[in-house]
Amino acid sequence: MKVERPAGVTAAAVAFLLAAAYLLVVGLTMLARPGLVSMAAGAELLGGLELAGPYMFLLMAALGAVVALGLWRLHRWARWLAILIAMIGVVLLLPRVSSAMLDFRIAKLAWGGLGTIVRVMIVGYLLQEPVRDAFTAK
Repeated sequence: MKVERPAGVTAAAVAFLLAAAYLLVVGLTMLARPGLVSMAAGAELLGGLELAGPYMFLLMAALGAVVALGLWRLHRWARWLAILIAMIGVVLLLPRVSSAMLDFRIAKLAWGGLGTIVRVMIVGYLLQEPVRDAFTAK
């Protein structure tokens, strides 16, 4: 029996793949031309881990690609890993959003809020019963 992949799972897989591609390009650029790209380029996705250097960019890019592939193939472990990564991302964005609110920096508040919303949408969608059933039916 062939299980159809829910559209939201495809969207989440694409989001993880795009983030992985971005981190891969930035990490490889940092290795090829040191100083050309700031480590802050990964701050939105790495939440402080960017300070570990370009190899952390490459490691997280590999993790994102593995999660994207796992979601695409409807593996249960990928669903749980995507939920965990998205929830960690929400927690890591809280101080940034709170700081932007207190300092009244609208652009940073909007960007941090958008990142939080996308992560919460991924978690909420992947926890829904019909989506869970698509992963278990495989």
